[in-house]
Amino acid sequence: MTKDIGTAGEVIEAARKRLLRHVDDFSRYGDERTQARELLEHAVGGPLDDHDMVDPRFYTRFNRLIERRTTGEPVPYIRGYEEFRGLRLSVRPGAFIPRQSTEFLAEQAIRRSRRRTDPIVADLATGVGAVAVAIADEVPDATVFATDISKTALRLARANARSHNARNVSLLAGSMFEPLPTRLRGSFDVIASHPPYVAPGELHELPRELTAFEPMESLTDASGDGLGLMRVLIGGAIEWLKPGGWLCVEVGSDVARTVRSMMTRVGYAEIKSTRGVIAESRVVVGRR
Repeated sequence: MTKDIGTAGEVIEAARKRLLRHVDDFSRYGDERTQARELLEHAVGGPLDDHDMVDPRFYTRFNRLIERRTTGEPVPYIRGYEEFRGLRLSVRPGAFIPRQSTEFLAEQAIRRSRRRTDPIVADLATGVGAVAVAIADEVPDATVFATDISKTALRLARANARSHNARNVSLLAGSMFEPLPTRLRGSFDVIASHPPYVAPGELHELPRELTAFEPMESLTDASGDGLGLMRVLIGGAIEWLKPGGWLCVEVGSDVARTVRSMMTRVGYAEIKSTRGVIAESRVVVGRR
């Protein structure tokens, strides 16, 4: 006879206690119970009521997933996807995981793109293509260019664009503006980016699930203050935007004031630091 594992509620509670003992930071993916439920439902392949009995075959798989999480491995890497503005996006180790804070970056870019006729939009340092695919999905008349230096990230971005039929996205290999078609200089309606901005000396302050599992180049550009690429972005965007075009950049709340000052010096207008639901991040916007 096969031994009963217990109900979903009992299995989740046991996993919750296990995660509580081993993993320090749950702020990014919900509390211990939420993570345990998500991983159990991923193992089973669908939603469960707390009173449902757990099949031993699924429990074995679930136990392996929980073991991975106890090492600090992020939940999206474990299950292989993340939800972003209603889109299920593939994620894998080697590419930065799109987060709720970046949904607000996408929102700011989408809002400004919708006001234009046949807008041309760029998403620089696109990662798995979250912002680019979201813009393409919600602004179907937009032409979207997305760039990244990571081959792993671009493979995932291409897969995500295909899975959501985002035919209006062009994914280009290279750093920031370098791979964009030169004929489009001065033609972009919106440029969005979430560049790395953490100073090397501050990396130790980040959660281990970031520094131990996600690519270092997505966290810092290794410049002295971590803002080297930010300067490239702000200085370059004003040349690639059309008059009246918008730059939207996601930053940490601790550097938002510095970024606003950079944009002021370069000559942007209507500069604002906007905040979504995540207090630790900002989206700074400015108009050419």
